[in-house]
This record gives sequence, C-alpha cells and structure tokens, in this order.
Amino acid sequence: MKLNRLLIIFLLFAEAVLAGTVTVDIKEWQVPYENSRPRDPYVAPDGMVWFCGQAGAYIAMFDPSSGEFKKYDMEDHVRPHNLIIDDHGMVWYAGNTLGYIGRLDPATGEIKKYPMPNDAVRDPHTLVFDSKGDIWFTAQQSNYIGKLFVMTGKVKGVEVPTPRARPYGIRMDSNDRPWIALFGTNKLATVDPESFAIEEIELPRAETLPRRLAVASDNTVWYVDYKSGYLGQYNPGTTEIKEWRMPGKKQSRPYGMIVDDLDRLWFIETGLNPNRLIGFDTRRKIFFSQTVIPSGGNSIRHMYYHSATKEIWFGTDANTIGRAIIP
Repeated sequence: MKLNRLLIIFLLFAEAVLAGTVTVDIKEWQVPYENSRPRDPYVAPDGMVWFCGQAGAYIAMFDPSSGEFKKYDMEDHVRPHNLIIDDHGMVWYAGNTLGYIGRLDPATGEIKKYPMPNDAVRDPHTLVFDSKGDIWFTAQQSNYIGKLFVMTGKVKGVEVPTPRARPYGIRMDSNDRPWIALFGTNKLATVDPESFAIEEIELPRAETLPRRLAVASDNTVWYVDYKSGYLGQYNPGTTEIKEWRMPGKKQSRPYGMIVDDLDRLWFIETGLNPNRLIGFDTRRKIFFSQTVIPSGGNSIRHMYYHSATKEIWFGTDANTIGRAIIP
C-alpha cells in the first residue's frame, strides 16, 4: 500500500511537471529610488547584490540579509545599462549614454573609465566575462561587438555586417567564443576570439527577433524570439535549428533569460500582465514551470543566475529587485 501511494504521488508530481505547473519561490524588494528602472543585478563574492539604476543614473548595492540599499550616484549622469562583478569585487558597468565601460571600486567609490575605440562606438550595452576576466560586450545602436582587455584597457572589436542588426544579448561558450543575439534582424552572431572574424547565423523565420540568449553545457545556443514568442536552439556542431512555441504564444514577449547548472532555461514572458517566469528543461525538451512575478514586473530585461545558492536575480520596471529560488 505504501509503495502504491508513493507511486501515485510520483505520477502526480510528474504530471504537474509536464503540465508546466511547478512554481518557484519568488521574493521582491521595493527599491527606494523611485522610477529609476533598477536592472541587471549581479551577486558579488561577499553576497551583496549590485544593480544599475538606468533611469536614475546610479549604481546601487543591496544586502539581502538586512534589506538595506546603498546608492552610488553617477557624477557624469551616465545611465548605466548593465553591470558584472569580477572575482575581486570590482563592479564593471556599461556607460551606455556616454560611450565607455566603467569600473567602480566599492571600497573607495573610485571610478575608472575605459573609453570606446572611436566615437562611432557610443553605447556599450551588455557585458560578459570570458575565462581570462576580459570583457566582451555589445553596442546595440552602434552595431558593434567588442572586447575590453582589462589589463591594458585596450578595446578591440568588429562591426556587424548587417546594417542596423542591433547586437543585444551576449553569452560565452566553453571555448571562450561569444554568441550574440542580433535584435534588429533574424540572426545570431559569433566572433572568433583570436581573429575577430564575425559569423552571422540566419534563423529560419524571417520575422524572428532574438533578444536574449543562453549557452548550455554542450555549447548549444538557446535564444528567445521577442516578437513571435518562440524558444529556439542552434547547434553549432550540426547547424541544426529547432524551435518551441512559448506557453504565452505570440503575446509572451520573452526577454530576460538564463541557464542554470542543470541546463534548464529560465526566461520571462514580459508581454503578459503580470509577467511570468518560465522554466524549460533542455534535456527533456519540455516547459516545466510557470510562476507569476508578484509585483507584475512590467518588464524584466536581464537576469543573473547565482549557482552557489541556486538563485535567479532580476530587476523589474515595477521598481523592484527580485530573487527566485529555483527547485
């Protein structure tokens, strides 16, 4: 009898998973700086959470244990778009409106600026570290993909051949090769880390607009189609492309996206009100989780996965910072 009961419980759980009804624990904190578009949080080595106030021209630190915030105003009034944190706790941010990448030392508040190679590259957008600690980045309106060598401050990059391609989300694979979503067209791109030769990969539907992407442990590239509501997979080894319709279909407007250490994808359907956090298992090829964002979200633009705690961090246009503890 006990065995039968356990089997029934397992089958019910399996049915819930396949139906996409597994939910995650989400908590949000209201940011005390009004209408500042808090975004792109990142967990520092000491456990503090840093994020950009894009509309408020600041960078802030949040202590999850106490709920306290500390703000660093940008004296040059730059609107930071994205930030990442190195192993030494230095905060690197995209000076999106003034054409530089900045480095903030939390201990002193000192900022060092790394200018772009020329005036045509005016809007660093999203940053990502490679295995050596150098920074690859996109510049959306400048149609540029670049790399900052942090030891020398030198920036090297390449212009995207397709006009107005709008390079947007960027992730690294295990070979230190960057992959980029070209949001202005139905293409992905990758850059050879040695030669800086760029390759564009055309996606099968002409209306596709890939906005964010993730790279799984097998180096397959996953992207979200913001316009039509699809999840896609590109296999660089075979060049095969597969797609799955989002739970919210065309209304989903998928945006922020990460992959966890079990190769599960998590992304936000921002076209729905309230926004929803969706989970997709890349191995079983099923949507297994749907959770409503408590604040509504309005829009969640980027997410960060902290593997040590199995937490997803995000900022919302509802002026909150959020944490999702995934199963």
